Amino acid sequence: QVQLVESGGGLVQAGGSLRLSCAASGSIASINDMGWYRQAPGKQRELVARITIGGGTTYADSVKGRFTISRDNAKNTVYLQMDSLKPEDTAVYLCTAVISPGGTYVFQHWGRGTQVTVSS
Repeated sequence: QVQLVESGGGLVQAGGSLRLSCAASGSIASINDMGWYRQAPGKQRELVARITIGGGTTYADSVKGRFTISRDNAKNTVYLQMDSLKPEDTAVYLCTAVISPGGTYVFQHWGRGTQVTVSS
């Protein structure tokens, strides 16, 4: 059993910052890609940022230059530093990780999400 638990969401004014964390626990042999998605009401889930086990990163165009993804492999944790927040960043942010419990199998796991609300 694997769990991903997000923290760090909340209410912030436009221009402010938040830092999200997501810790993975359970039957983990290795973690490959980790990332953050978001889903706003009435909209499809979209990729915000992704980071590989080697530290390579990918960002949505809408957050480039404002958000930074990082990970601590020793702690099985991924972070999302969000600066210069805009009202359109308001969404539920979900953590995801591709995890191997051992052997050749890998599974994509999701957290339950944390709400980020940016007021204008």
